Amino acid sequence: MKKHPLELWGNLVASKKGRWLSLLFWILLVAVVSFSWPQINSIDNVSSENLKDTEMSKQAAKIVEEQFPDDSGTPLLLVWHREEGLTQKDLEKVQALYKELDENPVNAQSLVPPLHKTPPQALLESVSENGSTLVTPVFFEKGANTEAFEKGLDDITKLVKDDVSLEGKYEGNDELNLRYTGPVAISVDATGLFASADVKLMIATVLLVLVLLILIYRSPLLAIIPIIAVGLAYGVISPALGFMADHGWIDKDAQAVSIMTVLLFGAGTDYCLFLISKYREILLEVEDKGKAMAQAVKESGGAILMSALTVVAGLATLALANYGTFERFAVPFSFGVLIMGLTALLVLPALLVIIGRAAFWPFVPRTVEMEEARAKKRNKPFKQHRPQHKFSQKIGNLVTSKPMTIIIVTVILLGALAAFAPKIKFTFDILSSFPEDMTSREGYTLVEKNFSPGELAPVQIIVDTDGKDIDLQKDLEKLNFAASVDEKRVGEKDEAIQLYQLDFKDNPYAAESLDNIPKIKDKAIALLEDAGVSDAKDRVWIGGETASQYDEMKVIEDDEKIIMPVIIALIALLLLVYLHSITATLYLIATVILSYFSALGLGWIVLHYGMGIDAIQGSIPLYTFVFSVALGVDYNIFMVSEVWQRRKHKNLKTAVSEGVKYTGSVITSAGLILAGTFAVLATLPIQVLVQFGIITAIGVLLDTFIVRPLLVPALTMKFGRAAFWPGKLWKKKVDE
Repeated sequence: MKKHPLELWGNLVASKKGRWLSLLFWILLVAVVSFSWPQINSIDNVSSENLKDTEMSKQAAKIVEEQFPDDSGTPLLLVWHREEGLTQKDLEKVQALYKELDENPVNAQSLVPPLHKTPPQALLESVSENGSTLVTPVFFEKGANTEAFEKGLDDITKLVKDDVSLEGKYEGNDELNLRYTGPVAISVDATGLFASADVKLMIATVLLVLVLLILIYRSPLLAIIPIIAVGLAYGVISPALGFMADHGWIDKDAQAVSIMTVLLFGAGTDYCLFLISKYREILLEVEDKGKAMAQAVKESGGAILMSALTVVAGLATLALANYGTFERFAVPFSFGVLIMGLTALLVLPALLVIIGRAAFWPFVPRTVEMEEARAKKRNKPFKQHRPQHKFSQKIGNLVTSKPMTIIIVTVILLGALAAFAPKIKFTFDILSSFPEDMTSREGYTLVEKNFSPGELAPVQIIVDTDGKDIDLQKDLEKLNFAASVDEKRVGEKDEAIQLYQLDFKDNPYAAESLDNIPKIKDKAIALLEDAGVSDAKDRVWIGGETASQYDEMKVIEDDEKIIMPVIIALIALLLLVYLHSITATLYLIATVILSYFSALGLGWIVLHYGMGIDAIQGSIPLYTFVFSVALGVDYNIFMVSEVWQRRKHKNLKTAVSEGVKYTGSVITSAGLILAGTFAVLATLPIQVLVQFGIITAIGVLLDTFIVRPLLVPALTMKFGRAAFWPGKLWKKKVDE
């Protein structure tokens, strides 16, 4: 009889020579690539653009650069603040710093305004109305990297540290406080957050997985084995990604690397548990550990491989995105999971067979004959110890006896949670992701409190008048959300190009301000049309940070419309190929989508009502969709594949009941570990990762405790024979 390909693979990696060759091959591979290629974390983080040059805000920036050149550079804003009001002595300290910067420029400095030559009284005109705050700029070289910015910032700190308070609460103290904000400070803070997050995240994730594995399996050695397997996978993934980034094939994104670390330990441990669970079950029946492993690979390898492929396919769809961050996530995520899946089927079997049954100590799985021989040798009465799966058995009996009740209850529960999803509010402000005590956020807060909020991020309105002599300033000032509009500036190369700067009355990063961008454009177009300018729609561009965030919002919305259907279609195709059932494919996809919206709704309840977060980052829905759908299908595949295998020899009720019974504990364990690893992100001081971690962890838990053990088997039971249509199992009668 022809052997199954996975059984042949299992025999190969579990044989006496194969086990050692497999392990040594991988260790040698790790050594070679680690010494030959750079680790991904050693590659400089690329500040790649998230928007393409075709977006309106990018086009506006290009026109401004060409027509209104400014050689000053990238600004760092120094926010000086004293609660009781800035004093003459404070202003003298500001001037002293600028004199030093003028005479001895710091690293990457390009320009400083001559404030030291200005009479102190003249500076008072720039102080806020309440007299407490002054904002002064220092310009850095355009094109300088974050490392250069950071060094320059450190140099300034050394010059002022004895005269000002740079950290701690600025409210209530009587000192002169200084905070940094603006593009330079934000860039430095963002890089610093992710740089410090990587090590903390790795340590926290490893410790959490280790503790959970020990608690679940009560076997110290078995807890370490998945960690070793994931570590060996990471030993290839990190230098391989470093090689790609070093050669310019991909852009290194610190946020992507952080999340990839969590994904590897979470999903990687899951794949390990799927194989370990099956291996342990077979060791109770098969004495030869090599043969037991070959059978375990045969029975669980397909589910592991398919689970990995669904995640790889799902994450790879991010490459279709136009938004830069999404696109940069595609390769690290999909490549990492692919290598982890291969490791689970190559390295892990070799490790388990080499260690043997000792890996499960002190709860060693043995056959009945082995237990009898052991008891006889010790002169003790024979007691057979077998896993009972009592709780999982009860769940299996429940869903097979009352499937309709289970379906109604779970759908109502998940639907009620999903009803909160439309209430979610979004933000595209990067500063809102920073800790409140971070200097760039504190600096912005001070500016927002003491000046007109719109002054920090004015909107640039660029129009091409086609040579007509018109002035839009007064008409633009009539917009009810405009605090002020500067006088027009005429292009240096083309006098038909005009630039107006508009300050919002409210926070320029608020959702309402983003919604005003199309209103500004429509108003400018209408004014040009009234002045007789032809093709006015093609002669207006809106720039600035608010316009850029508006473009980000629209691009992300467009990406969602493309990626979400594609990932559903890809995973549906993989499920159809694996299960040979259109019916099962449809209801499995439906349950995962319902679970996703439920996770969003419950996540909003936790974040908004529980943690007081007013809005979540606009990129979160797509991130959580990709991960929730891809990872949620994983557990369904593992459980359903067990049902499909048992259905070949048993009636439907028994197949479903035993499918739930024998996968219950391992999927619950895997779900807890995966949810735990994503929850680790919530310990970081970066709001976007906190929000992503919490919502994804909630999605995993909903899949683990509601969708997989209750809803999916209940639907399978209710559909009956039709659940397998049009595959071979559909031809079997329900009670066969």
